[in-house]
Amino acid sequence: MRNSRNKTTALLLFMLLCLISNNSMAQDFNRYFTNKTLRLDYTFSGNVSEQHIYVDQLNVMPGWYGKRQHLAEVPLEGNGQIHVREHKSGKVIYSNSFSTLFQEWLSENEAKTISKSFENVFLVPMPQDTVDVTVELRNKRHEVMTKLTHTVVPTDILIRHIGEKEVTPYVTLQQAADTSKCIHIAFVAEGYTDNEMDTYLQDANEAVNAIFAHEPFKSHRNCFNIIAVKSVSKESGTSEPAKGIWKNTALHSHFNTFYSDRYLTTLQLKELHNQLAGTPYEHIIILVNTDQYGGGGILNSYVLSMTHNQQFKPVVVHEFGHSFGGLADEYAYEREQIPMYPHDIEPWEANITTLKNFHGKWESLIPKGTPIPTPLSSDPKTIQTRIGLFEGAGYSLKGVYRGVQDCRMRDNKNPEFCPICQQALTRLIDFYPQ
Repeated sequence: MRNSRNKTTALLLFMLLCLISNNSMAQDFNRYFTNKTLRLDYTFSGNVSEQHIYVDQLNVMPGWYGKRQHLAEVPLEGNGQIHVREHKSGKVIYSNSFSTLFQEWLSENEAKTISKSFENVFLVPMPQDTVDVTVELRNKRHEVMTKLTHTVVPTDILIRHIGEKEVTPYVTLQQAADTSKCIHIAFVAEGYTDNEMDTYLQDANEAVNAIFAHEPFKSHRNCFNIIAVKSVSKESGTSEPAKGIWKNTALHSHFNTFYSDRYLTTLQLKELHNQLAGTPYEHIIILVNTDQYGGGGILNSYVLSMTHNQQFKPVVVHEFGHSFGGLADEYAYEREQIPMYPHDIEPWEANITTLKNFHGKWESLIPKGTPIPTPLSSDPKTIQTRIGLFEGAGYSLKGVYRGVQDCRMRDNKNPEFCPICQQALTRLIDFYPQ
């Protein structure tokens, strides 16, 4: 009887502590923020030698659809971070991480000879009082290469109000179990004319089913709220510069990004977010009405994928692993074309390592006695499950390791995320309020 009472008391105490903790997190949000979104538009510019950040426009939109707990924490380091500080005290009250096309471009040879500018948009909860916002970009060695701090006064009359009227029509594809505590995803149509909206909605549903056929998304499906924004293009398809084809589409997407045939992106981030203004969104998946292979995924920016190619479903899943999960590519080139990961620095991505600071990744999952590097297996039963340190990942054949021989982040033919990626994605989903 005494043990039963002790267990009951312990359970009640635990529930009380959870309630106090949840209330405290809610109070933190309500103390500093209102239920609106501050959209920050920036221009990133420069070249390999010098980089600059400029404020373009401040906007406010109804509703806040990002995190409401762990406000000052980032689950992933990213290639850049944004911090919001209370102006009076200097206390960090909100943080998030990101990656950008601008930083990718700095790895290109073109960045050695010319300067360019790129649009970037970030969403933070609307502060109640004056705040200081810091945006910082980091290099491949995780060092801050440039940053900008500017003050935002919520009563500033030049903060543009958007999303209050003329909201782009959308439909709900999947409603979360609790829409006040969930992860919001918005699909956006690109290259679909008004007459092709039914096709777009079919494509969006196909993408949803593809993503949530994979663990850990499958087990956490009720944590996600998903809409499809019906952004109409004047012309069908997308631009193909290598063929001299330029289309008038909603987001002006195009192939041949950085002169790569398969790299399909949009540089028009302000227009992208204009299309989304007033809708419930945080993570973005852009569907492009083309049968040519291509796509891309950028952490906390967007996924962009073609829809009418046979590789559509595996590509959209892979790219969502990048944009939502911050997962690295696990394949490697015979000749490393992109020196993305210095071998003396630990990557921030959870699914690759240089063994410089491996702690906290998947070392606890490796069986004792596993050789390093782990030899490849010819047994199909173990290719996707045997955990070790397999050399060759992050575009480099040597010095960078992945956890499993094959994975969804290595090969489009692989049907599943490996246990390492599943662990990383689960941790990220759990970081959000449930």
